[in-house]
Amino acid sequence: MKIKSIQAVWLHVPIPPERQHVSDFGRITSFDSVVVRVETECGLIGWGEAKEEVGSEANCHGLAALINEKFGPLLIGEDPRNINRLYELLYNGSRGHYAITHGHVFPIMGRRGISVAAISGIDMALWDLLGKHLNVPVWQLLGGKKADRMPAYASGGWADADNIGEQLSSYVRVGGFKAVKMRVGVIDGDPSHSARRVHAAREALGPDIGIACDAHGTYTVAQAKRFCRLVEDCNVMWFEEPVTADDKRGMAEVRASTSIPIAAGESEFTRFAFRDLAELRAADIFQPDLAICGGISEAMRISAIASAWNLRLAPHLWTGALAFAAGMHVAAASPAGWILEYSLGANPLLQELAEEQFIAKDGYIEIPDRPGLGVTVRQDFIDQYAKA
Repeated sequence: MKIKSIQAVWLHVPIPPERQHVSDFGRITSFDSVVVRVETECGLIGWGEAKEEVGSEANCHGLAALINEKFGPLLIGEDPRNINRLYELLYNGSRGHYAITHGHVFPIMGRRGISVAAISGIDMALWDLLGKHLNVPVWQLLGGKKADRMPAYASGGWADADNIGEQLSSYVRVGGFKAVKMRVGVIDGDPSHSARRVHAAREALGPDIGIACDAHGTYTVAQAKRFCRLVEDCNVMWFEEPVTADDKRGMAEVRASTSIPIAAGESEFTRFAFRDLAELRAADIFQPDLAICGGISEAMRISAIASAWNLRLAPHLWTGALAFAAGMHVAAASPAGWILEYSLGANPLLQELAEEQFIAKDGYIEIPDRPGLGVTVRQDFIDQYAKA
């Protein structure tokens, strides 16, 4: 079996004005991602998803170009089943043969950011392809699933203090969720305003629904500590990205100051960044985004670090159907896998890209037995929203 072609397409899907939300990233007017298609000479096709940042358009044009013009051509003629070998070739570039021979990395200079995002999409597609070739789901390739279903939490929560309770309560009603996530941080101004919204949410939801708070890395260390003190009595499930991902020591300082668990990782690339989070004791929960961090291969290495440090894995799944499925397979197979994020914002790439739907029922999502990622991509959707 040999790779015949690797193609990446930027999908740009406008969101109707009535379904748009505003956060510290601005008004989200579209959902964008790069879909990767790997085809073998025998006609087998694997699909993956890559992205470089959260927001509307991000750097999708450059990401697709990197896959189509550099990384993709490097793998033509290779056996797609040798996923570890192909990962090393892409991550180490012209020194890939050294990495394979000597057993340690010789990474390319741009070993983070758009390069690893591109590798993520290709790696994901290779796992999908391997699962289809062997007629088994990806979770089986990773060692099997721990359970037939996994708990999920509803992710959204942008409303003000007067309306956040009803907004989050509506999430609970939609899928029977036992946990929700709301956004806090700089968009609220002073941390006391975010805390007021959290208190309103807790009052509306009662004591039995988990509430996670996501600051998108927008607080300073002092602000994050203050926010934690203000919501200490709200039984917060976790506080996500309290400070910028570039300040891991600051995050560790926040964690040491509070009993609220700290979650982080959606902005991180590769196992090396997560190793640093673990060694600094900066986080309780790892949240790799499989379209960013290095794909399924790297996510399993990250999950091993989480397990070794007795941390939990809750993948960042504000993604399309392909990356959502990839995160679900990894979480289901990992000893550290805990809970799945389920987007309640406008997300057409999750809801319309695939023929299948990931349905939350009683707060759980079933782990599918379909081959590969278990996603049947709608070509008409790609044709409609492909952006040159």
